[in-house]
Order: sequence, then C-alpha cells, then structure tokens
Amino acid sequence: MQIADFIAMLEEIAPPELAEEFDGGRIGHIIEGHEDVTTVCCALDATLRVVRAAVAEGADMLVVHHTPIWDPLTRIGGESGRIIGTALAGGLNVYVMHTNFDHAPGGINDALAETLHLTGVKPLSLGVIGTLTHSLDEVAEILGAPLRVYGDVHVPCRLAVGGGSCFSADLIREAEGEGAEAFLSAELKHSVMRSSGISLIESTHYATEAPGMRMFAERMGWTFIEDIPALVQY
Repeated sequence: MQIADFIAMLEEIAPPELAEEFDGGRIGHIIEGHEDVTTVCCALDATLRVVRAAVAEGADMLVVHHTPIWDPLTRIGGESGRIIGTALAGGLNVYVMHTNFDHAPGGINDALAETLHLTGVKPLSLGVIGTLTHSLDEVAEILGAPLRVYGDVHVPCRLAVGGGSCFSADLIREAEGEGAEAFLSAELKHSVMRSSGISLIESTHYATEAPGMRMFAERMGWTFIEDIPALVQY
C-alpha cells in the first residue's frame, strides 16, 4: 500500500480533527521512511527499543500513541537522536495517533472499558463510564499493574475510566455528575485527590493506554511490540 493511502486509512479511523488543541503538529506522519507500506508494527511509545524491534521485524511503518518528538528540536542527539537515526536508517515510517485516538470510536478509552468488561458504557468529554463487576484485585490482574485506591470502592459500581493522565478536577466532576462512583486513570496529583468527591483508582500510564494500541494492532493484523516500563518497589 502506498504511504498516502495508508495515512488516509488511519485518518478515517482517528480523524485528526478529534485531537486536543495541544496536539497540534504532534500527530500524524512524524518520521518518513519507505514509500510502500507492507509490514506494520504497533506500540504505545516509539522508544529506542521499540524502533529497533520494528526495524528488526522488517517493518515499513510503526504506529504509536505517543510521539517520540514532543518539543521542537534544535539539535539531533541523545535518545531522540538515536530514535530518529535508527528509524531513518531502517526506512521506518512513524505515525502518531494521540488524543484523536483517545476520542475515536474503538480507541484508547473504549478499549480500556472493553478490557475491564465494563457494561452500559457511555462517553465522557475525555474518557468513558460504565459498570464494573470485577473486583479491584481482578482489575489489577487484567491491567498487569498495581493499583492505588483512594476511598472506598464497592463492586459493582459505576466506574469512569480515562487512559493516561486523565485525572483532572473538571473531568472527575463531570464523571460524578454522570453517576460515577469511582474514577480510574494514571498519574494522580495530590491536589486533585484531595478535592475529589468520588473514589479514585490510580494505575500506570502504560497499563491504561497499552490495551488500546494492543487491541488496535490485533484488529488490523499488525505486530504489537510490548515495552513495559520497569517497576522498582522499595
């Protein structure tokens, strides 16, 4: 498939106009490689390990959720330089689907709800809400990551979920207004935790977003590359 046709397909799945304003210039075709796309890999992050693995697979395209280039570059070096250099040397295209894929049907948040087997799911402005019937121990096992729980969570309950860093006072209030009794996301700030009117469940950024990219890869018949950050407990 020609690269232009491949990109058109991705933009139909997750239209760029669904992206949050801060994503301007940070989604889409980030690194250009081969003109023809025959082998595709998918991951959450375009880390150096992931890019090397995709090149080793003979991939022409790597589709990720997080861009490897967030800030404007004034020099090519360090980790970013190695990532870019490895991709370019291998002819690897890198395409980013970030907040547009959060909002897209079947995207990050819908996949997280499906992974947790939520029922009666409906959308929030950034996230979804549904009924949780699994215990928190089962949720931790499903996500493959530990949970931190602030407040009492009684199952079954109406649970709002948001992949990645979705803990915000406004979104929590929106979820509570929609009947949520608890909210699951990642990277909780102390000030938000103290001001919440519902129980909060904190997992990791990877655990809440990787299911979306993993399910997307499975749906498309692509190879998903795991790159789980090491968890060190003291």
